[in-house]
Order: sequence, then structure tokens, then C-alpha cells
Amino acid sequence: MLLTADVGNTEIVLGVFEAAELRHTWRLSTRPERTSDELALQLAGFLEHRDLDLRTDVTGMCIASVVPDVTSSLREMAAAYLPFEPLIVGPGTKTGVPVLTDNPREVGADRVVNALAAFTRFGGPAIVVDFGTGTNFDVVSADGEFLGGVIAPGLQISAGALFGRTARLTRVDLQPPRSPVGKSTVEAIQSGLLYGTAGEVDGVVTRIRAELEAPDAVTVATGGLAPVVIPHCTTVDHHEPWLTLEGLRLVFERNADD
Repeated sequence: MLLTADVGNTEIVLGVFEAAELRHTWRLSTRPERTSDELALQLAGFLEHRDLDLRTDVTGMCIASVVPDVTSSLREMAAAYLPFEPLIVGPGTKTGVPVLTDNPREVGADRVVNALAAFTRFGGPAIVVDFGTGTNFDVVSADGEFLGGVIAPGLQISAGALFGRTARLTRVDLQPPRSPVGKSTVEAIQSGLLYGTAGEVDGVVTRIRAELEAPDAVTVATGGLAPVVIPHCTTVDHHEPWLTLEGLRLVFERNADD
């Protein structure tokens, strides 16, 4: 079985594949101070809950990480507890995705594997909207090339900035208000956060489609906060919650014989 890990700034998303089938998923908070032994204990516990063993059932591991400290800890964990080296996606990894940016080495591994997964499933041109700590828009050409994209503050960052810089506004649940016109402070904040983010997504996607001269470019949403926002968007065509994990599986397969 293949263990995949998408290490983001807020969460680590884990998945276990049996061949091409995603069998199990888990979410773990990102804590850079965790040691390799603590990570091993966490992973072993998740797997044991599904009657799997870290040492005997996991035969490969593929990682995309934007947190260097966690990357190092996962590498150390694999060296101590696994009989193989993990594949850590980065510059030089064979992905099959040409990165056509000014500095390809600075593009996050998660963005490249998202592009691969979206193009493999839906073709191109495509736009991936990843709702995480930041909201990333990744643009894929008709030939499967990563063209670049947009990085915006995520929903939680926007909410945290609003609450942190205002004395009288309190935190609210991220759920739709009764109307876009809030009848209370809570509803006004909910409207601003949800409909504001949805409007941002629709506006950016519309501009990207115009830039590509591709009004029908498929738009794929992923990330932990996608279910909160996409019901209020008009430009999102598909929701793929495990898109990054699928991309990691595809990258692992491309490098399996190396």
C-alpha cells in the first residue's frame, strides 16, 4: 500500500492507496515541533485503527510538503521505521508537468501535483482552486503545463485578521447567513467572509479564463475549506477533496521504476 502525505501550513492530509483506490484518509494538525518518533506513533495509530501495520503493510510513501521542519521529521521517521526511502516531491522529481514560471524551483510541490491530478482527470486547460491556509489558483494549459497562478489569503486568514484587528467583532461560525444582507453583526461577518471569498473565486477564475481565451476552462476545487465556499460560487465545475493525494499517487507511479 502507498502512504501519501500532503503537508500544509495548517493541516497534514494523509491517505492510503491500494493500487489506484484511495482506501483511507486522515487529517492531522501541522506542528513543526513534532519529532520523527511522534510522527511515527501518530501514523501507526491511524493505520492500526484500520487494521494496518506501518512496517508491513505500507510499501511506499510519497510526500508533498510546504513546511521544511515537518519534511525533515518525516524523512527521519521513514529512515527509522520504514524499510524504504520516501519520495519527497520537489525540484528534479519526475512529475510529467512542465513548470513554465520564472523560477520553477519556488513553485510548491502541492501545486504541481494538483496540476497533474486535475489534467489527468479532466484534461486542460484547467484551473485548480485549493482552499487552504491560502487560496491558491493553479493554471494548467491545454497541454498539461503549469502556467502559474494566483495566491490569495485564505478564508481563515481573512477571518483571523478581521477579528484580530477589531475590538468589538467576535468570531463566528463559518456558515451562510439568512441573507447576503446581514441583519446582525454575526450575519454581516458571515456574509462578508463567505460571499466575499466566493466572489473572489468567481472573479479570479473569470479573469484567468479570459487570459487563457478559454471561457470553458474546467475549474476544480479542493482543500479543507472548499465545502464551505463552493456552494456560493458560480464558476467551480468539480469538487475533488482528495485531489492532492491523487496527484501524489500519480507522481509515485511515474517514479516507481527509478
